[in-house]
Amino acid sequence: MSVTPDTGLKARVHPSPNHGERAENVPIDMVILHYTGMRTAEEALQRLCDPRAEVSAHYFIYEDGRILQCVPEARRAWHAGRSFWKGETDINSRSIGIEIVNPGHEFGYVPFPEPQIEAVTDLVTDICRRHAIPPWMVLAHSDVAPDRKEDPGELFPWNRLSDAGVALYVKPLRIDTGLFMQEGDTGQPVEAVQSMLALFGYGVEISGEFDEQTRLVVTAFQRHFRQDKVDGVVDQSTVETLNALLRKLPSLSA
Repeated sequence: MSVTPDTGLKARVHPSPNHGERAENVPIDMVILHYTGMRTAEEALQRLCDPRAEVSAHYFIYEDGRILQCVPEARRAWHAGRSFWKGETDINSRSIGIEIVNPGHEFGYVPFPEPQIEAVTDLVTDICRRHAIPPWMVLAHSDVAPDRKEDPGELFPWNRLSDAGVALYVKPLRIDTGLFMQEGDTGQPVEAVQSMLALFGYGVEISGEFDEQTRLVVTAFQRHFRQDKVDGVVDQSTVETLNALLRKLPSLSA
């Protein structure tokens, strides 16, 4: 890897051997945000650069805002794993992955420090500008792999990226106490919510049965877009927040 980062921001190259060729004729049209989910930054960085681990990301951002580039943007980093969004399954070939240092849910999940969020916002802004990536294609790892992942989690301030114009966000509707639907329910209302989630991009089967897959997708949606209550239960707040987001998509707002 060249000693010069792809980004124009202040960054240092720390090369990882874990990358490959992107699929041919596939645009870079997504940014996927992760947290490291390990006890220390050093442990996480070592793993991302260990050939035996077979994982990597393009960028790595410390709590104090320092940025490392580990994989050239032209190369396919191994960050998303088995994943899905809007019919696509090779997310690694079309995305840039950013690892944000945070111990995650397993090791004492904590809020992201201000210098780190500023660096994430600046980097995502730079990447989206250079690759013409729209805000609705800046996603959480949990969005594209809801059955496996929780990162970057419900403490990540997506509104900050939205304020910079590089993420889709709406203020969630107030949470009330009314139960709408949950795992085990069946019928047309379930099918309608599944259809909305699928239209937004999530990998969910439209079956009319509120199964485990649906619960996991609803949980991922809430973790990103309705963070005050992440329980996998579809209430009115979840439905209205999803509706508002769908209305912001250009293909559906005309």
